[in-house]
Amino acid sequence: MSPRPLSPRPPSRFLPGAVKAAVAVATAAAFALTAAPAHAASDPDPSVWTTLSKTYQATSKYGYEGFAAGGGYVRTDTCVADPTEGGMGYHYVNPANIGSLDPAKPAALLYADGFKSDYADGSEFTDGRKLVAVEWVVKDTGQAVPTLFGQTFQSGQLPGYFTLHAWIYKPNSSGLFAAWNPEVVCPTA
Repeated sequence: MSPRPLSPRPPSRFLPGAVKAAVAVATAAAFALTAAPAHAASDPDPSVWTTLSKTYQATSKYGYEGFAAGGGYVRTDTCVADPTEGGMGYHYVNPANIGSLDPAKPAALLYADGFKSDYADGSEFTDGRKLVAVEWVVKDTGQAVPTLFGQTFQSGQLPGYFTLHAWIYKPNSSGLFAAWNPEVVCPTA
């Protein structure tokens, strides 16, 4: 009697579902390890992180500033800061996303000047602009103030518009959805 041969590979019809499940688990694990601990202020309801994962998935590719233009985001060279509140950084705006309440379609990406790094020889260099936050922008036409992620948009930041920031790429001691981040500093003239 000869040994029974090993069973053949599983039918390919099972692979797409298995791949989707593996990607979902990997994304959730990475999200759980990187997103939640990044904020010192009171965290929002944990369910918010599930919805914010859509924002991460849609915007993480813009971590390298050079890719923002390919996503329709137009670069600005004005760094926005408040002397007492902190900074927002540089806004890269996608006009097609103004008015969007879709977590995956923020109207702006916010970048801050790069962080100093060291070469192996001990000298320093600056990494360029780094993605620190995203922002939704909705025109104020007299409607009720919009909400997203259970947060009410701010008014007064940009005249004639409501805005909501999410500091998902840089910790913000003022809170995940605060307008300003005390750790973001604009260059002085």
